[in-house]
Amino acid sequence: MAQDGRASQTGNFLGGFAKAHISKAHIGKADVRVLLIEDSTADARLIAEFLKGTQLYQFQLTHVERFKEALQRLETTAYEVILLDLTLPDSAGLTSLEQLLILAPSIPVLVLTNNSNPELAMEAVRQGAQDFLIKRQINHEVLSRSLRYAIERKQQAEALRYANEELESRVQARTQELELTNQQLRQEIVHRQ
Repeated sequence: MAQDGRASQTGNFLGGFAKAHISKAHIGKADVRVLLIEDSTADARLIAEFLKGTQLYQFQLTHVERFKEALQRLETTAYEVILLDLTLPDSAGLTSLEQLLILAPSIPVLVLTNNSNPELAMEAVRQGAQDFLIKRQINHEVLSRSLRYAIERKQQAEALRYANEELESRVQARTQELELTNQQLRQEIVHRQ
């Protein structure tokens, strides 16, 4: 696997990220690196407790308290999923989400908040969050299921994106071949007349 957590893009039509993850399909107990961006130590401890003892995944939690720390970690470590608190001392609101999605577009991001505002939740999802979790409603089952589903949805989206790119590339190559053949036929017709 490449350093960014993806397989090389050789051979398979799905290639890249999708090939590496779909072929494994997280069968059995797989290690999942989670980046938790949360300034509350108490909330971070609670989330760590919720992630222990899951049946399908072995979550490896990295906790940072500042958005800037998260950006530094993302430059050096590959994560399968990010949990983002929207109220951080150095970044607040959906701006943090937007920056994460630009920096790490293939990593699913789940938003954590104490705010149960449905408009904020919908806007977060529209901008690319995989889920919007209200901290006081989180428990072991909700969190592990949300993480699993987010990872799987993002993998499927990446596989589809890659397949579309591959198909577009093949269509462009075939179109160029046809244009060249068409030009050759025109020259032959002109030459015969």
